[in-house]
Amino acid sequence: MNANQYGTLYQSLLRAVERYPQRSAYAVPPDAQRAYHPDGWEISWQQTLDAVEEKKQIYQNAGYGIGHRVAILFAQRPEFFFHYYALNALGVGVVPVNPDYLRDEIHYVLEHSEASLIVGIASRDQDLLAVERLLGGACHYIPFDDFPHSLPPPARAAIAGKPDAETEAALLYTSGTTGRPKGCILTNEYFHTFGECYLNLGGRLSMADGVERLFNPLPLHHANCLSISVPAMLMSGGCLIFPDRFHASTWWRDVVAARATVVQFQGVIPNILLKIPPCEEERQHQIRFALCAGVEPSQHGVFEQRFGFPVVEMWAMTETGRMISDNHEPRAIDTRAFGRSNQWVEAQVFDEQGNALPPDMPGELVIRHSAATPRKGFFSGYLKNAEATESAWQGGWFHTGDAVVMDEKGRLYFLDRKKNIIRRAGENIAAAEIEACLTAHERVKQVAVLAAPDEIREEEVFACIVARETAQLADPEWQANLSQELFNWCDERMAYFKAPGWILFVDSLPLGTSAKVQKIHIFPPGVDPRMQPGVIDLRHLKKQKKALSK
Repeated sequence: MNANQYGTLYQSLLRAVERYPQRSAYAVPPDAQRAYHPDGWEISWQQTLDAVEEKKQIYQNAGYGIGHRVAILFAQRPEFFFHYYALNALGVGVVPVNPDYLRDEIHYVLEHSEASLIVGIASRDQDLLAVERLLGGACHYIPFDDFPHSLPPPARAAIAGKPDAETEAALLYTSGTTGRPKGCILTNEYFHTFGECYLNLGGRLSMADGVERLFNPLPLHHANCLSISVPAMLMSGGCLIFPDRFHASTWWRDVVAARATVVQFQGVIPNILLKIPPCEEERQHQIRFALCAGVEPSQHGVFEQRFGFPVVEMWAMTETGRMISDNHEPRAIDTRAFGRSNQWVEAQVFDEQGNALPPDMPGELVIRHSAATPRKGFFSGYLKNAEATESAWQGGWFHTGDAVVMDEKGRLYFLDRKKNIIRRAGENIAAAEIEACLTAHERVKQVAVLAAPDEIREEEVFACIVARETAQLADPEWQANLSQELFNWCDERMAYFKAPGWILFVDSLPLGTSAKVQKIHIFPPGVDPRMQPGVIDLRHLKKQKKALSK
């Protein structure tokens, strides 16, 4: 069965129920501090379907169908899946909304996606009602926690027909390098391709039908969980376990109590777990492997030896619908190797002119399904941005923007992140979006945002700012006050994690012949920007904002 033959995600749900009706489908570990299901929660495939059918009828009665989108701000509530599959059954595209987004960001997503409805949690009522008013009734707000038995109808009628593999299942927003996030159109085939790839890569990633319990602490509105973990467990009848977020202090207790057989996370998490004092649970687990993107090579072997299971490196993007993984022995865990081409993806390394490079020459990673069907199973494109879509697809290859090198045996090694993207604790942050926000402040003349290393979060937002006022530039108190003002400015307009963690006031920024800031020339090669004289550390403010957002 290939990904196209699976049909819709709802049809895969029906198959899971037929095969494993009483097996667990979704679980949430206990957490007394959590606002929902503090004692934990677990539900079978049959119970999931029953709840889905109830929601499906409500949406169907209101007239929702193919051509419509419904946004959901659910903040990890497991009941999200009742809406997700119900809407999928009707051919409605689901738009998951980052719960850390502020009004302006939510407004952009709803307006850009043309969602007819947003279903949101009670704690965001005021923001969502305000956005509803801004949109002038184009998108209605409905409470997630007290979902009604009838809904306002969409403004336009649904498109006739039945949903299939090519129907849009979700619209995920991903940070690009040009400012506002881009909406990735993802079909049923895309999700099934990701799931099929994960389930069948084999080697260290071998999984059995109907028995796996996959623990993923990453947010469900991100591709790592929604595009990879969710379809894999759906297609194999396994159980997806997810907390509200990653909690280092309870990690081992939770994975042991949840009987997890597989875990999935980002490279920042091994770094954190290695710093926790040893505990009994860290060796009492049933974990057979972890799937991870970006584990630090110096920590890779140390982690595996201490905790007793392999961490399998992988590479993927929201747009790709499949992954590459270093899943066969011998793995190169002392390097940044992430695997080779496989039956789902052909990978190559190109120079700037689009020519294939020989082994051991660094260049850009480009991928495709095959020469005959290069885009099969990938995202369908960026919503309302055909130019960006075609720019990513050049010469029949998807250009990832990631710098890699390939050895003589075809193994790929990661060299550097995509230009202008900051990777902070699993969040992809577009430097251009923060630059646009800061530049709008009346006291800012020019700004360049960079990624600075962070021992806990992998990378942090570092802003180099040229102020309009120069007379007091050398005054530390003046700098501290303006830094606080600029932090508050960003915090009022963007999710807390996007605000600058570091600010450095400079006299000027290096410009190229086209008058664009040359970020590569701001600091000499190998220089840590955090160590520059006059740098102001604002990370404690971000930590406070994160605590308040819980």
